[in-house]
Amino acid sequence: MREIFEGAALRCVATRRAKGPRPSRPLAAILVLSLLPAISALPAQQTGPGEYQVKAAYLYQFGRFVHWPAALVNHSFSICVLGRDPFGPTLETALTGETIDGKDVVPKRISRPQDALSCNILFISSSEEKELSSILAAIDRAGVLTVSEIPGFSQRGGMIQLLSQGRRVRFDVNLAVAGSAGLTLSSELLKLAVSVRRNPAPGN
Repeated sequence: MREIFEGAALRCVATRRAKGPRPSRPLAAILVLSLLPAISALPAQQTGPGEYQVKAAYLYQFGRFVHWPAALVNHSFSICVLGRDPFGPTLETALTGETIDGKDVVPKRISRPQDALSCNILFISSSEEKELSSILAAIDRAGVLTVSEIPGFSQRGGMIQLLSQGRRVRFDVNLAVAGSAGLTLSSELLKLAVSVRRNPAPGN
């Protein structure tokens, strides 16, 4: 399953780099492609996808393995970045033309935590580490999947923390926080996590 998830993410990046925007493919077709030999590590050479190309693809993949309450679903599927943007044009490259649950995926940059209330997924930049507690408090239980690479993010009340382990991208999950926001994470996604925090800790 890890190879399927990572392979789909990286093949999405590779296809976009080689051919530009591609038409949407059925999930089954993506999974079949990802079963072929695939690089699941972050290449050191310039010829392969860079770190934030892979992380942008992961944000899209997370959206496909999480269920949002019906009352919180928007007409489009918004993936937002709060704070200093590490992705640049990579986010548009990875997301433009994609859909999740039949909704167009829309990348957005926001400057205030309150603006995240209209987002499905919020990537909190490392530039916002000092304000993390107030950011998470502003969107507490709002049904927004929070993702970041801030150290200790999943222990500090975030939902998914991206990790760089060697040349690979991995992630931790705080299932207790996600559940309190009404989000249901697929068991298949949880199998891929390095660790899953299932019980709420004080302050979380």
